[in-house]
Formats: sequence, C-alpha cells, structure tokens
Amino acid sequence: MAGYLGPYNIVIITLSDSLVPNKITSIIKFISNISILLGCSLLVINLYGLTRDLRPEGLEPDVLRFGVNDVTISPSQTKVDIVRKPNESDEDYVRRLTYVLASGIAHLEWEEFEPDLYHQRVPIWENYILFLMGVITPIPEFKRYHYSNPHRSLERGIGICGDASMTLSGLLDEQDIKNKIITLPGHVMVEVEINGGKQLLDADYGVVLDEGGVEFYRQNPENFIAGFQTQLGRVNDGEYFLASGLQKEGYQVWNGTSHFITKKYYFEKFAYVAKWVLPIAMILLPLWWMRRRTQQQ
Repeated sequence: MAGYLGPYNIVIITLSDSLVPNKITSIIKFISNISILLGCSLLVINLYGLTRDLRPEGLEPDVLRFGVNDVTISPSQTKVDIVRKPNESDEDYVRRLTYVLASGIAHLEWEEFEPDLYHQRVPIWENYILFLMGVITPIPEFKRYHYSNPHRSLERGIGICGDASMTLSGLLDEQDIKNKIITLPGHVMVEVEINGGKQLLDADYGVVLDEGGVEFYRQNPENFIAGFQTQLGRVNDGEYFLASGLQKEGYQVWNGTSHFITKKYYFEKFAYVAKWVLPIAMILLPLWWMRRRTQQQ
C-alpha cells in the first residue's frame, strides 16, 4: 500500500504548489480592482471640488463678530485690492493691505459653530486628506483648520486673528517686505520693517500702529491703547486686555508662517499635491501590473 501512496502524495503536493501563485495572483487582482475603484472615486471628488466655492454660504451679520460692520468688501473686490498697485510704496501697500484684509475676512466666533457649517473643517471635496485629518484624528487644528496659504485663506474668507496675520505675512513675503508674526496673550499681529523703521499691524481689527514695533508698544502700553481707540472709533474692545498682556507677559516672535506653524505648513503643501498624485497612482500602478501580467502570459 505504501508503494501506491507515493505517487498520490507527489500529485497532491504538485497540485498544492501550483495553486499558490494562482491564489496570490487572485488576491493581487482583487486589490488592484479595489485600488482602481477608490482612485477613480477620489479623482471624481477632486474634480467635483473644482466646481465648488470654498467660501461658505450664510455669512450673515448675525453670525459675525462685528455684525453689519464685519465684512465691508466683497470677495471679488478683496482679490483685486490685495494686488499691489504700480509704484505703490512699501508703506502705502502695507497700510492698505492691512485694512483690506480686516474688511474682507469674515470674523466668526471660532468655537461657536459646528465645524462643517462654515467650512472650518476643510470640506472633503476641497482636500480629502485634510478632511480625514479633521475627522479621524484628535488634533483640534484640523477640526477647525487655519490655512497657511494666504490665497486659500482668502478664498475661504473666514478666520480669526491668526488667520488674518498669516495671510498678511504671506502676502508681504510675496512682495519681499520684511515681516514677523507676533503672538501676545490672546492675539496675533504682524511686525514689519520698512526703511529702517518698524510698524505693528493688526489685520484682524484693521489697525496700523506706526510709532514703532512690538517692543515699543510693550514699553508704552498707553500708545497701544490710544492707537486702537483712535483708529477703531470705539473703546473697550479688547485693547486694554491686549496692552496689559503685552506689558506683563511679553510676546513671541515668529519668522513667518512656516516658523509659526511649521509642521502644518509643510503638511498642507504635501496634502494639496498628494490629493492628485495618490488617486492617479492608485489607478495607473494596478493597470501597469495587469498589462505586464497579460504580456507575460
């Protein structure tokens, strides 16, 4: 009996061995089909996003911090006004740009609304990578996202002091105007250096403090308060709190947006490239494998 079993054993082993590559091929083919389907779906999402406006609807005075005085320039006019005029001096451009951003960005109460309502969380059709980061990770900065790219920030058109300051800093960088982002207790501003002199800019409120830089106003809080009250035409709108915090607790200096939010700055750049590269790779690589497999057969 043993002599008869030998050939059967050999046959069984041979059949089993031949099934292994076929099984692996079937698994790879299944994964390839899923990859192509998912890649096509992501491309459709991206293409749909090209038809959508990142600026949210419903930005009415009753949901904005400054009511009817919050947004006084239309989105289309804001895009025109941020462009530097021919022969416009650094000082004139800096001042005008500060006022434009304060008038064109909608000031939401950042923690008050559901994050998808006003596109605080990046919509899936805008960037599915940033959207997923806001859904599956506990990182609050992705749940309510602050754009590092100044033009995307303006396209969305909402923000708080940090958004306004990063947008201002980014636009000034494009014009080679020296600037630094300044954080003080409860607020973010921008310091510029022009012709050897310094100014402190607030693109959130729309205030230009031109007597000196942040250190000058730390040592002279009364000038800080007077500058806000004179330019805003109102009092008790946070200027005392900010001046007190600046004087008592000081400030931090950041060399632009890439220094201010380093990891998120570069991750955002990656996400906007990867959102196209990833689905294309998910489609082309499986197709290449299938073609190669067919040629080998």
